[in-house]
Amino acid sequence: MPFSLPPSRINRLLGVALVGALMGWAAPAAVAAESVEAANENTGLRPDTLIPLEIGQARIRPVTVDLTAMPDDLWERIRNGFSMNDLSDDLVLHYQQWYLNRPDMLRRMVERSRPYLFHIVEELEARGMPSELALLPMVESSFDPMAYSRAHAAGLWQFIPATGKRFDLQQNWWQDERRDVVASTNAALDYLQSIYDLHGDWHLALASYNWGEGAVKRAVGKNEARGLPTDYASLKMPNETRHYVPKLQALKNIFGNPALVASLNLPRIANSPYFTTLEMPQPIDVKTAARLANVSLDEFRQLNPAHNRPILKADTEVALPTDKIDTFNRNLSAYQAPLSQWQTYTVTRPERVDQIASRIGASTAELIQANGLPGNVRLGIGSRLLVPGDGDPDSLQRLFGADGSPIIIQPESRLRVIQKGGRAPGKTADHKAAAPAAKKKPASKKKH
Repeated sequence: MPFSLPPSRINRLLGVALVGALMGWAAPAAVAAESVEAANENTGLRPDTLIPLEIGQARIRPVTVDLTAMPDDLWERIRNGFSMNDLSDDLVLHYQQWYLNRPDMLRRMVERSRPYLFHIVEELEARGMPSELALLPMVESSFDPMAYSRAHAAGLWQFIPATGKRFDLQQNWWQDERRDVVASTNAALDYLQSIYDLHGDWHLALASYNWGEGAVKRAVGKNEARGLPTDYASLKMPNETRHYVPKLQALKNIFGNPALVASLNLPRIANSPYFTTLEMPQPIDVKTAARLANVSLDEFRQLNPAHNRPILKADTEVALPTDKIDTFNRNLSAYQAPLSQWQTYTVTRPERVDQIASRIGASTAELIQANGLPGNVRLGIGSRLLVPGDGDPDSLQRLFGADGSPIIIQPESRLRVIQKGGRAPGKTADHKAAAPAAKKKPASKKKH
């Protein structure tokens, strides 16, 4: 009886074979099992007579590389710097196929990475670190600098507040440097290098980045006590950490294969600086800075995602597209109007934000957003707010307390203090406004 397969099943197997030919790996186990099952049905072969198909890791065919020549394509530069040991298991194959089944998602991640990737690669090379780590923000945040998790991890590298403070990432009324591309990249690479030095293994360093170095150290200690191997694959760990390195390896296998990158039509990224940082010598509105640089407000915010306020205070570093620096400096020199349209407002009697907005002719929503307030709250006497105005520098200077945050006093009617003489006046508590919530990403159990 001749062997035959239904056309739909043939097409599926051919599709996997095409990807496998590009990647250099065998068909996934589920598809291999399907073909064996079909063969059994049509030929009467017994399972015990079949030779099992070995699933190998994704292999990158060796090529001759001239390391003295700087490539035009950043992906080629990244491939040249791959130096971590490869991980090969079923989870890697699973995530390879998962990403390959979502080419549109891959393209969006690449487009989001465009402003940041060159800087990350430069920093990795300067430190002598593996270039695979440039792909880690794809796993962490899909290269969204505004990504925010339920564990309060923020930015490309997903720092929780405590670890951000540990690595000197400022988190205040003005900005959250966990979202700052330059500051957070420096902190992340410092952290990764320190935990690599602790373990001497990049897979364990990555597990520590996801799970916490203390947790990984304890897991290694338990295996040592039992005489068991202490490599990444041998440790007992949460599922999230177990899947963490395979995701990065899968992305490495995909972006490490030029033919596959081309077949997926993944965007090319130029091997040249996308942005340059410069310091603002005086307060300037975000909208004004974007206009002087001749970039859209969205692009300005994409390069400066750490800033919480509509105004940048003096001596603040901002990032602008490299090809717009001359334009910005030229326009700034010729600009005669005030650089800011904001000033301070001091509350003289307890009142709500909407009452203040009505008095000065502003929008309630605008005041709430500009000051990072939780809503239409009632503010106490002495509170100071950013409000639309003439941008008077002296007025703006009076807005801030000793720590650089605005003085915002919100009465808490439920908290009362008993003073001498039996009086119980309402207590007034200092209240620092929180930054507006950033775009959320799926829940995570981050330890970093």
